[in-house]
Amino acid sequence: MANKLEVWQRGSIPGIIPVLQPVAHALLQAREEVNEYMSDFPDELLWVRPAGLASVGFHLQHLSGVLDRVFTYARRESLTELQFFQLEEEGTDSREKYTVNDLVDRFNHQVDNALDQIKGTDESILTDYRGVGRAGLPSTVIGLLVHGAEHTMRHVGQLLVTAAVVRDNKK
Repeated sequence: MANKLEVWQRGSIPGIIPVLQPVAHALLQAREEVNEYMSDFPDELLWVRPAGLASVGFHLQHLSGVLDRVFTYARRESLTELQFFQLEEEGTDSREKYTVNDLVDRFNHQVDNALDQIKGTDESILTDYRGVGRAGLPSTVIGLLVHGAEHTMRHVGQLLVTAAVVRDNKK
């Protein structure tokens, strides 16, 4: 990856307004890194919690879940029963239920959904109020989209470190 340009250095993403380019760049960068680092990650290490920290499985679930939830709020929609179930499930040892590929595929699908939503976002609504969660915490469309991207990148970093520690401890 050292010789490859990061997504933001490759130019504009077609169909996305300029102000949302950084959001799209971050999500595409996250997807590339997750796919690269998880390509040969063993399923049996998915739920290992080094030093009691969150597992690789948690980070993969959370990456998808946060994007889904935050972008749902940006559309001014309420969370569904499935979204609440997935939130509750985040971090629980689900080794019988999911493989690394399952969780990476879910994340890839969520990034695709997010990019589609960004492409359909009209610049005129970016500063519109959006309530977050049951409490209706104040945000805006752009605030939620940017938060989704930055939160994703934060967890990708944590995922990559956790994966490296878990792999090294296995040796």
